[in-house]
Amino acid sequence: MAMMRPETEMKDSGIEWIGDIPANWGKSKLKYLGGYINGYACKPSDWSARGRQIIRIQDLTGSNSGEPNYFDGTLDEKYRVVNGDILVSWAATLDAFVWTKEDGWLNQHIFKAVPNEKIVKGYFLWLLKVAMDNMNNDDKHGIVMQHVTIGLFNNYVVPLAPYTEQQSIADYLDETCSKIDEIIAEAKASIDEYKELKQSVIFEAVTKGLDKNVEMKDSGVKWIGEIPATWDVLRIKDIGAARNGLTYSPNDQVDSGKGTLVLRSSNVQNGQIVFDDNVYVNKDIPDNLMLDEGDILICSRNGSRRLIGKNAIVPESGKYTFGAFMMVLKPFNDNKKYIHWILNSGVFGYYLPMFFTSTINQLTRENFRNMQLPYCMDVNVQKDIVEYLDKKCELFDSLITEKESLINDLEAYKKSLIYEVVTGKRRVV
Repeated sequence: MAMMRPETEMKDSGIEWIGDIPANWGKSKLKYLGGYINGYACKPSDWSARGRQIIRIQDLTGSNSGEPNYFDGTLDEKYRVVNGDILVSWAATLDAFVWTKEDGWLNQHIFKAVPNEKIVKGYFLWLLKVAMDNMNNDDKHGIVMQHVTIGLFNNYVVPLAPYTEQQSIADYLDETCSKIDEIIAEAKASIDEYKELKQSVIFEAVTKGLDKNVEMKDSGVKWIGEIPATWDVLRIKDIGAARNGLTYSPNDQVDSGKGTLVLRSSNVQNGQIVFDDNVYVNKDIPDNLMLDEGDILICSRNGSRRLIGKNAIVPESGKYTFGAFMMVLKPFNDNKKYIHWILNSGVFGYYLPMFFTSTINQLTRENFRNMQLPYCMDVNVQKDIVEYLDKKCELFDSLITEKESLINDLEAYKKSLIYEVVTGKRRVV
């Protein structure tokens, strides 16, 4: 257990981010607790398909979606990383990690932290995690990416528990945070399941309809499969007019309320238009590029391929347009929400890989206009599908939000707990 210490056992550390620490604790600069080896600056020409893995920041954070890079050669042994080594990311992501995989080579922007005799290794890890989390923005440097300098890092002051207490602190945080991480992992797995179920429900409704007893026919389109015999397969150009957005320069931008609001990719979130991170421009805009209620705004280019195709219905007419790398579909049919659900059925996931190349990740207007969709001409059936999906997906979204809230609460609790234990505000008993 970790119990809050009474104030009578505490003293002022003299360091703002640390606050009070136990009266018998000390402080130390990081340079007095260990040695820090910066990684080797591996160039693309060093990369190989075999050899030892080159350990980069994304390999520590779990954000590397592709295959790791390897180095098929020999470097100084100081750059070698083995299972159990403590690695500190000091650029872009500020955090400390334990390497748990096969031997690899340490890349630049990462320190290998080697504790000395003053500190227990497990405690050293948690201390570094708290220190990196609290190196505030004023102490970060860099233009392309935020990073901490070796001078700042070495001279950063941290709390230091007596050696006799360090192991129990490490053991407590190892066990407690592991349990919290397990709950978080379960919640994330539930979110993935809910999202898959939601996607399945949308696909079934807009490609097969709600009546399971109707006669079916082959749509002739691989991703769609069979559709009700009375349905058609149409191209997007048959159901609406598509337009690309305009490019605006910084010189076009004005203060809020003095121009036209430009909706961008960041304004399309979770299937809705969110009026955050707004940009206004003072420029003449053609009427057909002004957004109306029921228009469907689509992301046509983004740094992440998976975000291309995300879309949302414009909730009301207003003085706003859309920027470059965005596209709008102005449906001919009054039941615009029906088309919106079709666009979220998996059509982009099927077509986009066909359109992308190694150099261009963009959904062009021509490609978009020629994508094929299942389509029911019966307006009453359309309304039934929309009503059904509104209710079902609202339930899924509610469950997802509940799990996301749980994850946020657990992450906040975990962060607070680590800080309180590492700074001695909680005593491990």
